[in-house]
Amino acid sequence: MNFVERLIFSVFGFFLRLGLLLVGLTVMVFVLALSLLMLVAWGLYALIARLLGRPVQPLAFTILRQTQAQFFRRATAQAARSGAPGGAEVIDVNSREVDGPPPDRLGR
Repeated sequence: MNFVERLIFSVFGFFLRLGLLLVGLTVMVFVLALSLLMLVAWGLYALIARLLGRPVQPLAFTILRQTQAQFFRRATAQAARSGAPGGAEVIDVNSREVDGPPPDRLGR
């Protein structure tokens, strides 16, 4: 490679690294700003709860177990409607021993 090609590759590499660094910093700042916003919102909620004399509840997400159960029940019902064999339709199979590994495509 001559001098001009090396110069172009080094300048391109520098700008590529700089661009990736800027993308990473942007994502980091966005995540920090979002977490700070959530912290401020919860602090405001806690302040209002204190002023109204209510107990401060922790910030938590609830899992609706009934909704999860309905999701799996619906999936089971759809499988039954689609024609998947049930337990009564499965036929017993007799096993047999296999002598060795099957030959590969070259016949070895």
